[in-house]
Amino acid sequence: MSRLRVYADDNPGTPIVQLGDPVRIAMELSAIGVRFERWDAPVVPPRDAAEAEVLEAYRPYLDQLMGETGAGSADVLRVGPQTQGWAQARGKYLSEHTHSEDEVRFFVHGQGDFILHVNGRVYDVRCTAGDLISVPAGIPHWFDGGETPDFVTLRIFTNPDGWIAQYTGSDIAVRFPAEA
Repeated sequence: MSRLRVYADDNPGTPIVQLGDPVRIAMELSAIGVRFERWDAPVVPPRDAAEAEVLEAYRPYLDQLMGETGAGSADVLRVGPQTQGWAQARGKYLSEHTHSEDEVRFFVHGQGDFILHVNGRVYDVRCTAGDLISVPAGIPHWFDGGETPDFVTLRIFTNPDGWIAQYTGSDIAVRFPAEA
């Protein structure tokens, strides 16, 4: 189930806001420029479907989104408990960073947390299957797929080089781990 918890960035123990309704989550996040929405595909491809099948299932959404954002490519990221190199990759995602382009993800299966640090607040967004999140360029954030991840996402890129992070050097991600 999708959810949002918002904290003051000096108080990781007590949420200021807790939401579980996707419409209310979208409204709260839109106030900081983050896009959040639910997609209902006519057919959800199996977890192990080929990349082309996953992309085709969501083609109408992707075409519209890529047209709106000017994105040039989309791919499928599949991460599970047996994914080699996950521990190392997780470490780089868990450090607060920004990007020079929007970070756009759609969750086909599984879940993960995008944690955003904006205007003295920390927004922990639990994204689940059917959720789209678009974190605008320049917003400090981190991502946690968990110690034993199990998710399939669509990734949309404008930059042909893909995912490139600029790390902030802050330790805030250590103080605000994703909540279970």
